Amino acid sequence: MKVTIKEVAKEANVSPSTVSRVISDSPQISDKTKEKVREVINRLKYKPNAIARSLANNKSRIIGVVLPNEDQDLITNPFFIQAMKGMSEYAQKKKYYITYAFSEDEKSEYDNINNFITSNLVDGVCLLRARPEDKSIKYLQQMDFPFVVIGRPEEADGMLWVDNDNFQTTYNLVGELYKKGHRDISFIGAREEWNVTRDRLYGFKVACEMNRIPIEDKNIIMMPDFNEKDGAKAADILLENSHPTAIIVEDDVLAFGVLNVFKEKTLQTFQL
Repeated sequence: MKVTIKEVAKEANVSPSTVSRVISDSPQISDKTKEKVREVINRLKYKPNAIARSLANNKSRIIGVVLPNEDQDLITNPFFIQAMKGMSEYAQKKKYYITYAFSEDEKSEYDNINNFITSNLVDGVCLLRARPEDKSIKYLQQMDFPFVVIGRPEEADGMLWVDNDNFQTTYNLVGELYKKGHRDISFIGAREEWNVTRDRLYGFKVACEMNRIPIEDKNIIMMPDFNEKDGAKAADILLENSHPTAIIVEDDVLAFGVLNVFKEKTLQTFQL
């Protein structure tokens, strides 16, 4: 039978409200009382009701993660899988829960965020991408609701966001390829209007210039989206017009498509 907060309070000889404050680690409760109540909680194996606690504290301890609607290969994309795994593990350590919202298009994404906010379902929102003129970001700012973005937004000042150093990533890759003797290097990317693509392409170009590697238009292929189909199409276009000794592919899913083409053509591949 499930242990109640009243049973814990009776065993510890305190009121139920005191038990609730101990669970919330209230500074109003002395360390001696906290130690006594926690000993009873552990002994009786009491599990606080998460919903009741959220109502009492006006906090749900839930983070809403909005998954990008643009990426058709979301579930197979290693980046998103790793990001979701990392967030889930850290949230669990902090005794938070995560709920995910899948959207069919930009409008349904906006509706999901609106539902998060108006229902008091979550304490904050995490967006897994930042796109140009992002309506979701603007709405969250207007509502003054806590949120964080993975990826550098257009207007990053005064906003919580986290990202890789995308410029340095491709700059370093070109340097490593140069050390291995490559002088004909190509770049395949997508969504050229996105900051992540701009930064990675810029890093590629600067590194090529620094190492005196010629940059030709035929060696830079930009596709509409990040998926295997576009990756394969980009590889076909590149191989029709050029024969680079190395290719830097902006995204893992694009790279899967490129590798499929190389396998079909029985071309030798290597990875750094």
